Amino acid sequence: MHDITTTAVTVFMGFFAMMNPIANTAVFVGMTGEQTPTERRATAIKALVTAFFIVSAFCLLGKGIFELFGITLPALRLAGGVLVFLVGYHMLQGSSSKLHSHSESEQNEHKDVAISPLALPILAGPGTIATAMNYSASGDMLSITVTIAAFAILCAITLICFLFGPKLVDKLGESGISIVTRLMGLILTVIGMQMLIQGVHDAYQLFQLH
Repeated sequence: MHDITTTAVTVFMGFFAMMNPIANTAVFVGMTGEQTPTERRATAIKALVTAFFIVSAFCLLGKGIFELFGITLPALRLAGGVLVFLVGYHMLQGSSSKLHSHSESEQNEHKDVAISPLALPILAGPGTIATAMNYSASGDMLSITVTIAAFAILCAITLICFLFGPKLVDKLGESGISIVTRLMGLILTVIGMQMLIQGVHDAYQLFQLH
């Protein structure tokens, strides 16, 4: 029992450090600054449920998926980095970002935000997927169950942060939200660039091995 508890805590802390619900709450608030509370709630739930199923799928089928499609982790990091960088760049432009503009298709735009980029690659990004695959690599049901349970707990904590986080930004008003949006855009561009750099580094090491 002691070993299981220690393993569960280790897995949870690994996920917590990688997904960082505090930082992701700031990103979530910046990206959903113009949504209503109901829309934000729906976006948060959809993003986290999607992220949970993605990570769970990789826990159960991760190695098989990568081998089946010939996907490498460096390729996943590079693609995720490009997407995060582009989203951050648009957020830096303020009103020019499609994610923060009013239009007749605004509802669909917000729904897209829940899946991409929130669920993938921000929440269930390459690092989170790699962490899940690492802890469930042994393939036994205990390791897989502990990994999935730890991520489920983290998703619940992150959901609470997402639901209450926007209230702080609401008090800032429209100009405050605009500032937060641009700051989060800057953070996302840096995160995207870091993912790209890590992907290039990992790809270089992979090619050296071959």
